[in-house]
Amino acid sequence: MKTLTRLSAAALLVAPLAFGAVSPQEAARLGAELTPLGGEKAGNADGTIPAWDGGLKSAADAGFPNYHSPDHYADPYAGDKPLFTITAANMAQYAAKLTEGHKALFKAYPDYKMIVYPTHRSGASPQSVYDATKRNATTAKLVPDGNGFSGALGGTPFPIPQNGLEVYWNHVTRYRSVAAALEVGQAPMTAGGSFTLVNFKEEFYFQYYEPGMTEAALNNILLFFTQETTAPARLAGEVLLVQETIDQAREARRAWVYNPGQRRVRRAPNVAFDNPGTNADNLRTADQFDMYNGSPQRYDWKLLGKKEIYVPYNAYRLQDGKLKYAQLLTKNHINQDLARYELHRVWVVDSTLKPGQSHIYSRRTLYVDEDSWQILAVDCYDSRGQLYRVQEGHAMNYYNLPSLWTDLELVMDLSNGRYLALGLQSEEPHSYEFSIKRTPADYQPSVLERRGIR
Repeated sequence: MKTLTRLSAAALLVAPLAFGAVSPQEAARLGAELTPLGGEKAGNADGTIPAWDGGLKSAADAGFPNYHSPDHYADPYAGDKPLFTITAANMAQYAAKLTEGHKALFKAYPDYKMIVYPTHRSGASPQSVYDATKRNATTAKLVPDGNGFSGALGGTPFPIPQNGLEVYWNHVTRYRSVAAALEVGQAPMTAGGSFTLVNFKEEFYFQYYEPGMTEAALNNILLFFTQETTAPARLAGEVLLVQETIDQAREARRAWVYNPGQRRVRRAPNVAFDNPGTNADNLRTADQFDMYNGSPQRYDWKLLGKKEIYVPYNAYRLQDGKLKYAQLLTKNHINQDLARYELHRVWVVDSTLKPGQSHIYSRRTLYVDEDSWQILAVDCYDSRGQLYRVQEGHAMNYYNLPSLWTDLELVMDLSNGRYLALGLQSEEPHSYEFSIKRTPADYQPSVLERRGIR
């Protein structure tokens, strides 16, 4: 396979932004030679990537018909044996299918390794998402500056993307259920390998996927999100509320923070871009939560094509209820014996800081799963153009939904040997609950104040 799959025109690398939806003839490819979300159904030439056969569509399909939320998820691929292990000694043999960030990790840490397993294209979504995606394909459009979109609801807006911004919005809008309550941990690791765990209670209401929703009724709000810090005691009680807008050119994200010391709710316009992430000890920026979020306006976006890459995938072991954080969280990087990598086709997208704009990252290269639009890895470059941080999104199929998204995110700092692990689940007794019912009224500043004071 060539280094990058040829797109319909090499000029896509330098062409002006395209704003139109695809034709009905193009959209007809969805569910035919393309998956319903826009991936290639066929496997690769040498058979190391299989054809997509529908993925894990239910708990029964995964082999666990008695699964019920909020249990930790049993691993449908627990019986797989590793194919091979990539180390610093043999990295050159596999370099063509490694991200630049992973190559840098091998060079930085002699004990770093990637254990590669057979590829399972487990990604799946509900039929309603597939149906909406096919409708969106012919109606969705970027707003004139690309800082939002219109004409889409209930599915992927741009399943046949024409530029990097469309891939980015596909990631932001990917299906993760309509509403969920989460209990997760975050570990800002020291260079020596120690950490103080930070715990969060998080909720989201993804009204974009609410059955019967209309674009007008959205009122330009994609989703609502709250994050309450519950431990350690010195940080407990802070609550963040976000109302995430769809057309961010029309109105930027709305955010508020409840401060328990002041016992007040304040607007929080700094919850964006390269401002520090919540209680992350400066190891991630606000826009690195969920791998990459928020307004894309500070960057120029370039779609480079597709590439076969070894990426974290089907990472069920990382949320296993028997796994202790002390076993997982080791010096410089997680315990790589527990991580699983597979060969998948990913969209490669470059975002480069625009002249006159500011951000600690001058460039970010995204590797986006073709079967789910989940970002699986990001290479982050500093102002000198040097690799600075490496992100990984260890993903799995939450097969009771179904939806493929992360159960652990990592931000690894090459400059100091530290890293941040966020979304930790294995020691949380009920990490995810997908049966909650919410409305926009539950995510207003007045509710935030009452929640913080109680």
